[in-house]
Amino acid sequence: MPPLSSVTQVGPNELARAAAIDFARRLVRHWQEALGTELLGAYAIGSAAHGGFNLRYSDLDIALVTAAGLSPQALDRLRSEAFELSVDWGSKVSVFWTNRHFSLGRFPPLDRIDYLDHAVVLMERECIKPPRPTLEDIRQYLRGAPFANWADGARNFAAAERLEPKDRKAYLRTLLYPGRFCYSWMTGLMASNDDAVAFVNERPPARLTVGLIARALECRQTAADPDALFSARRTLLSQIDACASLFAEGYDLPR
Repeated sequence: MPPLSSVTQVGPNELARAAAIDFARRLVRHWQEALGTELLGAYAIGSAAHGGFNLRYSDLDIALVTAAGLSPQALDRLRSEAFELSVDWGSKVSVFWTNRHFSLGRFPPLDRIDYLDHAVVLMERECIKPPRPTLEDIRQYLRGAPFANWADGARNFAAAERLEPKDRKAYLRTLLYPGRFCYSWMTGLMASNDDAVAFVNERPPARLTVGLIARALECRQTAADPDALFSARRTLLSQIDACASLFAEGYDLPR
């Protein structure tokens, strides 16, 4: 038996990720019974797959590839089964789905990249590989609804007088997203918050306040409340401008 000093300690987030994958596998067995041969494959994506999973702040993203797609009624049934299996884990489940042609459903370009590069197989009857989104595909996607929705939320937080407990998770994500936007804009890839923050720290876009993003990452890693960061909320307005400038002015970060 090796000495205790040589035994690698497994952190709480690694244990949480293992528990999340275990729950996802059990859940997918229930979904297989419901969907039968319609379900071609089920996969963990998101932070449970590409890294940085956090028990408090992470969702459990599960991607389903089906033969012909899912009806709203079928989706509701799948979500209900997740809650029935575990209220705690079921509340974290976020379902991404498509048909075999990747022409229907909820499966944005960045999540397709995540699926192609990082997916953890939960079950697979048939391996379906969609065309890889190009860098320009990713950029067109980011400058659309993802940026607009994040910017709206960021402005709301910037104008708020207090941070409600129910909004802590959303606020922390809002602080972190500029790093993820810039990382994916420059690389066309999906990665963990840790990797995105490391990237923008090494190659900071003009006017982006990287220090605030790094503080938000530390808060996430330790599963702390982000209340101490609320005083910096108006910095989100300049973060919006920094991301908008990157999207509008060119593709290259300072070297």
